[in-house]
Amino acid sequence: MSEQTQEPGGAAPRRVVVAGAGMAGVQTAAALRERGFAGEVTLIGAEPHQPYDRPPLSKAVLLGTAESSAFDVDFEELGIELRLGCEVTGLRPGDHELDTEAGPVPYDVLVIATGAEPLRLPGAEGVPGVHLLRTLDDAERLRPVLAGRHDIVVVGAGWIGAEFATAAREAGCAVTVVEAEERPLAGVLPAEVAAPMAAWYAEAGVTLRTHARVARVEPGAVLLDDGTRLPAGAVVVGIGARPATAWLAGSGIALGTHGEVVADAHLATSLPDVYAVGDCASFPSTRYGERLLVHHWDNALQGPRTVAANIVGGPEEREAYDPVPYFWSEQFGRFVQYAGHHADADRTVWRGDPAGPAWSVCWLRGGRLLALLAVGRPRDLAQGRRLIESGAALDPERVADPARPLKSATV
Repeated sequence: MSEQTQEPGGAAPRRVVVAGAGMAGVQTAAALRERGFAGEVTLIGAEPHQPYDRPPLSKAVLLGTAESSAFDVDFEELGIELRLGCEVTGLRPGDHELDTEAGPVPYDVLVIATGAEPLRLPGAEGVPGVHLLRTLDDAERLRPVLAGRHDIVVVGAGWIGAEFATAAREAGCAVTVVEAEERPLAGVLPAEVAAPMAAWYAEAGVTLRTHARVARVEPGAVLLDDGTRLPAGAVVVGIGARPATAWLAGSGIALGTHGEVVADAHLATSLPDVYAVGDCASFPSTRYGERLLVHHWDNALQGPRTVAANIVGGPEEREAYDPVPYFWSEQFGRFVQYAGHHADADRTVWRGDPAGPAWSVCWLRGGRLLALLAVGRPRDLAQGRRLIESGAALDPERVADPARPLKSATV
């Protein structure tokens, strides 16, 4: 048996149901077919739209250079049944049934891929002009706001806040970003790494206000707790996300401290015949010695391959999931990439001048690379990711030389 209660190797499943039609759900359904699964595959999505990719929402879709970002997947040809505009409402594992707005759906194997939902700003719900940016409908509501060049206040200087501020400036809007912490990306990157990024806002013509807490939002304005009143034709909230798992209440499934589904090394859950993948699930990483909850696109792309392999394969063929986490962000004219997990680093090594257009930061432990942040240095990222995977020992002095390929720093 797995670390929990998933029982592999029984009768081949006749029907796999995937709850969630985002990247993780779509890739799981497609990967099952690629693995030769011949049974029924049903993909259930809460939104009525054809399944789509989310990263373009804060870029091409938002700016009107693309109408949608639908996945290039022929679901009919793959024999994948789509049930769209159908929200999941509960799970009854004893009956092997998923409850939805349209009624119960039986399954032999269930894959939970419901993703994450954005945190809402307390007291701002129902106030005209307050927006989130998570869905295609959100982007379509915001598109005319940008086209009208309204004054925009962005709450939160995280990845999504910076990306939206970038798009709004490209559209010609006046943008103010308010952040409760002392710097952008607080809690995500160390202070010395995030500090150079604060200058990017001013360079782009964006006003960044740190140590700024929102007292309340009213039509046309954001009031800060220091009494400042910011005019706002629109307010965009980007203060984080949480796993979309409230519908699992009462199912008996094990959830973690952030409300995520607790999956084992094979992405199986505590319930028989139920897997979880993507933003809604955490998994144990042998590489980093801790449980990881990764809210990034690449995790939703890679994890489904492991889930599909473990559904289709026998007990002797089960695959463990232990990736090097990866994500990217395009903001203020810069391409930012990150690979790994730096929490346990004992040394930080810089490559290049953080005041310049291209630089990297490497986090090492015991002379081995744990993580890397690359700004405008994609070759560093590609080589660094392979070095993390291999666990090769590095010479920190060579790592620090930005003129030397990172892969040449091995000893």
